[in-house]
Amino acid sequence: MNNTMINKIILGDALKILPQIEDKSIDLVLTDPPYFLDKMDNNWNHKTVSTITDYCHVVKSLPPGMKFDKEQGKNFYEWYLKISKELYRILKPGGSFFSFSSPRLYHRMVSAVDDAGFLIRDCFIWLYTQNQPKAMSLNHFIDKLDWDKKSKNELKEKLDGWKTPQIKSCFEPIMMAQKEVEKTFLDNMLKYNVGLLNTNVKIGEDMFPSNVVTTQMINENMDKYFLLHKPTKEEKGEFNIHKTVKPLAICEYIIKLTTFSKDAIVLDPFVGSGTTAVAAKKLGRKFIGIDTNPEYIEIALKRLENT
Repeated sequence: MNNTMINKIILGDALKILPQIEDKSIDLVLTDPPYFLDKMDNNWNHKTVSTITDYCHVVKSLPPGMKFDKEQGKNFYEWYLKISKELYRILKPGGSFFSFSSPRLYHRMVSAVDDAGFLIRDCFIWLYTQNQPKAMSLNHFIDKLDWDKKSKNELKEKLDGWKTPQIKSCFEPIMMAQKEVEKTFLDNMLKYNVGLLNTNVKIGEDMFPSNVVTTQMINENMDKYFLLHKPTKEEKGEFNIHKTVKPLAICEYIIKLTTFSKDAIVLDPFVGSGTTAVAAKKLGRKFIGIDTNPEYIEIALKRLENT
């Protein structure tokens, strides 16, 4: 691997940068890939994604009312399969791969990662309560019907409270996968310093690590078992325009859980505003970040300077 990549944020397409990283050199991949792209239609594909650098194409979930085309999921699968095959090659045996997802694309993500050769170990659940309902009323469609006003109002009354099938989402799945170990877990750990989980990492009130986490106080019982430190305003940075900034506490939790050595390299091929890199730096690990968006890279670099 080119050592100039270590502790750097690299501008470029992950599918072009990842082949430059040598086999079995990465300890952990922690990332939040693009699911859909704002201001793109249902015909997006990985070739289009790789050319986007303008900041207005913000990675985020589908906006309210937007049609969900199954072709999007298929295209995402094909693209993420290519990414995952590269990640499988460069991860050390026993290395972990954590990938944030959206509930309705999780099956495509996991299928791609599984087909690339990984073992799917678990699904982490990030719980939160503060989110906007995305279900849409049909009233404005009813208004367009060629009906008299009375009939329209009767239909509106009949369908009062009935909206498009988009429930308020209060969790985000995080896929946990692993490259198969060589020989035994002990043999693998002695050779590569990776492959086991650090159960000394506690969450909540000094509880055993769990696959459910929250950074938001919910209630006494939930907080006891699953609460990580709440993110601060300073953590994100006032200059940060990224729409899907992940809590630093979750990234730190995953890094501490899976990386044994201070020489461990944490890779984020869709680093965005740099949360994974910031978490790695805070914990004394090495990092490599990749992104196609120069504005996000500037934000990531500012955050790293302040870490």
